[in-house]
Amino acid sequence: MPAVDPDGPAPDVRELVELPPPQQVAKEAFNRARSAARDRGARPGVTTRSPLAEQRSGARPGGRDPQLFGDVVGRLLAERGWTKEVSVGGVIGRWRDVVGDDIADHATPLTFDEGVLVVQAGSTAWATQLEFLRPSLLGRLAEELGQGVVEELRIVGPTTRSFGRGPRRVKGRGPRDTWG
Repeated sequence: MPAVDPDGPAPDVRELVELPPPQQVAKEAFNRARSAARDRGARPGVTTRSPLAEQRSGARPGGRDPQLFGDVVGRLLAERGWTKEVSVGGVIGRWRDVVGDDIADHATPLTFDEGVLVVQAGSTAWATQLEFLRPSLLGRLAEELGQGVVEELRIVGPTTRSFGRGPRRVKGRGPRDTWG
């Protein structure tokens, strides 16, 4: 080993430590990888086919055959647990077809959360009418969606107008007969 001069230039590392040549290092690494593959049961130099390549189409339907879009989407919805929400969304989109023109003209579905469908009526008279029609509406929704999807139907009246602000504000209780 050569002597190191503290005042001189830094010596090359290869001069201080004897390193094997790069070809020998690469050959040893390759041999280690080959033996590790043999231990795992792989045969070096032999390519294996993927499991999908071994599946072959036949006379019967299989996983590689074309699938109907509705079936694939239905499986996806079931896997994610979205079937209730999507079916209720479909009913909300077809509200007029489900409940009829008269009710759809005066009632609008607002939200669906955890089995509760909230419907807003256009007036207090229609809110009362919808309360009377609640059993038939729940039956119709169960017919469209399936039993137990809509567990509760909550009917709310129209939003009230506020007389607290504005140019025609009345002090005190104000007019109470302005509901339509």
